[in-house]
Amino acid sequence: MPKQRSPFLTALRTPRRWWVVPASVLLGVTLGGGYGVVKTPQYAATSYVIVVPGEKSHPAAAVGYAQAYGRVATDVAVTGDAQVWAGVSAETLRTSVQAATSPDAPMISITARATKPAKAVSMADGVARALVLNSAHVSGNTGVKVVQFSRATKPVEPVSPSAPLSALVGGCGGGLLGALALLVRPGRPGRAEARHSRQSSAGVPGPAAAQHQPEPETV
Repeated sequence: MPKQRSPFLTALRTPRRWWVVPASVLLGVTLGGGYGVVKTPQYAATSYVIVVPGEKSHPAAAVGYAQAYGRVATDVAVTGDAQVWAGVSAETLRTSVQAATSPDAPMISITARATKPAKAVSMADGVARALVLNSAHVSGNTGVKVVQFSRATKPVEPVSPSAPLSALVGGCGGGLLGALALLVRPGRPGRAEARHSRQSSAGVPGPAAAQHQPEPETV
C-alpha cells in the first residue's frame, strides 16, 4: 500500500508554491522589526504602600481596606490632584497607572507606564502620595492608615519589546501564516474536474458482451 504524504509536504513539492513560506517569514520580520523601531519605548515604575490598622481596629480589616483602596486608587489619586504633581492629565493618569493588591497582605503596588523613566516615577509616587493623604483624612472613620512602604525607582530599561524581539515574533507569525496558506489553498478547478471525470469513468462498468446462443439442430 503506497505511503500517504502529508498535505504540507505535498504542497512544498508542488512547483511555484514553496516560496510562500520564506516570503511570509521575510514579510513578518520586516513588519515586526519596523514596528519595534517606530514604536516609542515604554518604561514602568512601581511604588508600594501598605495599610496599617489603628489601635482599635482588627488586623484583618487592613487587608479588606487594602483591597478597597486598590480598586479606587486612580480615582482617589485624581481627586487628590496627583495628576498635578506628576504633570500629566487626569485621563493619562487613569490609563497609565494600575494598582494591584495581595489577597493575604495589606499591600498595594502602584505601577505607572510612560515614555520617559522620570515621568513613570512621578506618576507612581503621585498616586501613592494621594492614597496616603486620603487615608489620613478618613482614618477616624476607617480605623486604618495608608503609609508609604517603598518609593518608585527610576527604570533603566524599557518594558516594551525591542526591535529584534518584534522582528522575531513577526517572522514566526509570518511563517505560521504562510504554512497555513499552503494547507488551505484550493487546487486548480481544471485539475479537480479532470480527476473527477477519470474517477467517474473508471467507476462505470462497460457493456457486457452478448452470450452466443447455440442454434437448434434440424433433423
